[in-house]
Amino acid sequence: MAGSLVDTGATYPALVGLMYVFNLIVGTGALTMPLAFKEAGWAVGMVLIIFLSFMSFLSTTYVVEAMAAANAMLKYKKNDSRRSDSVSSEEYDNMVSDNDLSHPGEHQSLIYPHASTAHSYMSECSRRDTDYFEITERTEMGDMAKMFFSKIGMYLFYLVMIVYLYGDLAIYAVAVPKSLRDMTCTNISGTRDDENCWGNVSRGSVYRIYLAIFILLLGPFTFFNIQKTKYMQIFTSITRWVAFLMMIAVACVLLGEGKGVGEPVVAKISGIPNLFGVCIYSFMCHHSLPSILTPVRRKNHLTALLFGDIFMVLLFYALLSFTAIFTFADLNSLYTLNFSSLPGFGNFGLFVSYFLGLFPVFTISTNFPIICVTLRNNLKSLILREGRAYPFVVDRLLFPIMAVVPPVIVAFITTDIQMLVGITGSYAGAAVQYVIPATLAYFGRKKVAEMFGSANADVNKHRSLFKHNIWVVGVLVWTGLCIILVTVDHIMSGLE
Repeated sequence: MAGSLVDTGATYPALVGLMYVFNLIVGTGALTMPLAFKEAGWAVGMVLIIFLSFMSFLSTTYVVEAMAAANAMLKYKKNDSRRSDSVSSEEYDNMVSDNDLSHPGEHQSLIYPHASTAHSYMSECSRRDTDYFEITERTEMGDMAKMFFSKIGMYLFYLVMIVYLYGDLAIYAVAVPKSLRDMTCTNISGTRDDENCWGNVSRGSVYRIYLAIFILLLGPFTFFNIQKTKYMQIFTSITRWVAFLMMIAVACVLLGEGKGVGEPVVAKISGIPNLFGVCIYSFMCHHSLPSILTPVRRKNHLTALLFGDIFMVLLFYALLSFTAIFTFADLNSLYTLNFSSLPGFGNFGLFVSYFLGLFPVFTISTNFPIICVTLRNNLKSLILREGRAYPFVVDRLLFPIMAVVPPVIVAFITTDIQMLVGITGSYAGAAVQYVIPATLAYFGRKKVAEMFGSANADVNKHRSLFKHNIWVVGVLVWTGLCIILVTVDHIMSGLE
């Protein structure tokens, strides 16, 4: 999603890659998890989060498989012209004749459609050379969509990514001014937008003032090319770890002192649809896996690495949510705001209140411009024709404005961040996390079969553990049913 999360060309050990994936997953969505968890009930919430973490792991294995297939295609085509030039027609005829004697009829299934006759030799070599599937070249989701999907499929891919990025930016545009408003309001007892915040200035007006400042400061970056640097990554990682561990620690202290006042229900069916969307958004990492996993030096155990990552995130979310729902009677849609007042903690409590209140501001402010630039580039890929020159007004002004304005309009209309997370996760998020990885893996397998023969489908050493196509169908059916249920729930809630 957000461009390159690591420097191009940099490599690192698998444990560093594990840390990057963990930091990518545990973000803004986690701050909305406790309230969604409470509204679904602790037992139902736990079952659902375990199942959705498994589904997230399943789809990450599909992304890795598709990355390996894309690498094989790139190397195949790159080496084809060089090797085909080195094989004369007479040598090729001899190889085909030898192949006919040892494996009658087999060579025909190895020929890649629309390729030169020398591809039979290439395919035979490739079957013995599993390095073709070594992930050495970064192939982003957009690259794989162009390689594996039809033209219509590619446009649908970009459309889904754009909708998801718009939702992402709307969530960010709400979270920052909302945190700043609640941190600076002198009337701390107010909760409604029409209540006073600064003297006679309402909370809603203060929120919009901060939103305008936020956009004026960060919006102009959309007109330039920026990327997340290593130092920004380190800064956001440290603040994220400190913030989440601080929330868990403070909640545990309050529970240990007998000050927990939360009384969560066991199950509440009406809260499931929203928790579904929040969980999808909170486990999202798939769009950036190519950027993170490609530089890993040794990729022999990528599946185990991803399993360990998602399992740790599951434990982390469960600990964060359980401590929250049993500590606080009322939970904010942005969990950090529950720590705005910590009586009995002295100066440390004051520090915790300000640090956690400003935590979304620091981390989101570094990500917002990057996602804006990514959205701008995706809009260009969807709308503009490649290779054609466009006026400065269109290329450098129109598309940045198209990227920034819609999320800002949404942020001016609503401050319900949990609703935004739920909708973004339930629709575009479900497509990014489930549908796109599953279809990339499916069509990637078809390309591999064309290159190396259907009998050699397992030549991809990074093939998913869930290699039967029934898993792909299951993922698509599950996604469709969930989207239908969420949509029905939204309609029924609107009619009440």
